Amino acid sequence: MEVRISSEILDRIVAETIVSPDREVCGLLLGEPACVAGVRSCRNVAADPAIRFEIDPAQLLAAHRAARTGGAAIVGHYHSHPTGIAAPSRQDAADAAPDGSLWLIAAGGVVTAWRAGPDGPVHDRFTPVALRVTSRDGIRGRNN
Repeated sequence: MEVRISSEILDRIVAETIVSPDREVCGLLLGEPACVAGVRSCRNVAADPAIRFEIDPAQLLAAHRAARTGGAAIVGHYHSHPTGIAAPSRQDAADAAPDGSLWLIAAGGVVTAWRAGPDGPVHDRFTPVALRVTSRDGIRGRNN
C-alpha cells in the first residue's frame, strides 16, 4: 500500500526538524488512510523531548473534536529523530498502538512512512509504506 502526500507537506515537516534540531518535533497527519491532506504541528510534552515524543493531549483532543464536527480525520502522526535515522526505534514500537495508524519519521532531511500493526516486520510492530509524493504539477516521485 502506498500513501499520497504533497511535497509541500513533506517540506514543512523537514523544516520543523531543522528549526528544532535538538528535540523531537511531532504533529498530526490529517486526511484519509491513503492520502495525507494536511498536518497539524503539536507541542512535544514528553519528559525528555530530546529522545522521545508525546503529542500534547489538549491538541490531540481538539483535533479529534474537529474531526467529529466535519474537520479532517486524524490518520496518524509524524515525529523526528534528531540524532537517529528515519526509521522506527524500539521505543517507538513500545509506544505504538497496533491500530493501523500512519507514522512518518523524519531524520537527516529524509521522511519515511510506516504503518503500526500487531505483527509488522520492524520491531514486530511497523510495516514500511511507500510515499507517493505529489506536487501541484502531479506526481514527483516515490519515497521509501
